[in-house]
Amino acid sequence: MKFDDLDEKMRVYETSQDRCVLPNMYIVARIDGRSFTKLTKDIHKFKAPFDERFRDLMVGTVKHLMNCGFNVIYGFTESDEISLLFHYNETAFSRKTRKYISILAGEASAKFSSLLGDIGAFDCRLSELPNKQLVEDYFRWRNEDAHRNALNAHCYWRLREDNFSQSEATSRIEGMSNADKNELLFHYGINFNELPNWQKRGIGVYWKDIKKEGFNPKNNEKVLVDRRELFTDFELPMREEYNKFISALIDKYQIPNR
Repeated sequence: MKFDDLDEKMRVYETSQDRCVLPNMYIVARIDGRSFTKLTKDIHKFKAPFDERFRDLMVGTVKHLMNCGFNVIYGFTESDEISLLFHYNETAFSRKTRKYISILAGEASAKFSSLLGDIGAFDCRLSELPNKQLVEDYFRWRNEDAHRNALNAHCYWRLREDNFSQSEATSRIEGMSNADKNELLFHYGINFNELPNWQKRGIGVYWKDIKKEGFNPKNNEKVLVDRRELFTDFELPMREEYNKFISALIDKYQIPNR
């Protein structure tokens, strides 16, 4: 059998399940660490519940994903997960979902592993959102999830430091109201409201236009030039203000208000 005939015969088995994100849909990718509890607590023993070294590894991974060939306008990370918002008019790989999922999981795994010096694997899933409000709600959801996880994590690890077992600490905070959890932390001398905002609300990464000093060789003069750089925001707003923040970010890129 000629190669071209064989190629045509077999390639259909690779592409028969291909599907593409429809036009006029917003694409959001969520990339999650696989078995990161073991990796970060048992093998590398990062400080619990939050470690700035791990935070910086995740931020570095987000920045890499925003520079790896896709048009990503916003990245968000909390804990061991990353969410990416693509430009409304993104057309890379004809919007084939398998390409986005496989490339983003692979790029995240490779970058994080190179930064850590050990193997860290990620999976990826896509949300295909039909309107701007759902994009706002998606990131509001992850922002609120960061807050919930931070409160639970601080309670859990304070109890563990107080010689509670894993099961005892889990049972103690299960079913507690947020007010009770705050009171528990206050008992240990911790005011949850005064903890770093990046722990409670996650971290945003987005593009900013800045002026930088350059050099014009034609007239041997220093000049100011426009540069686009990634900005890391450790002080994200919360609740309705975060919705407004996401809305303004979308509008900045003249994405249709649908």
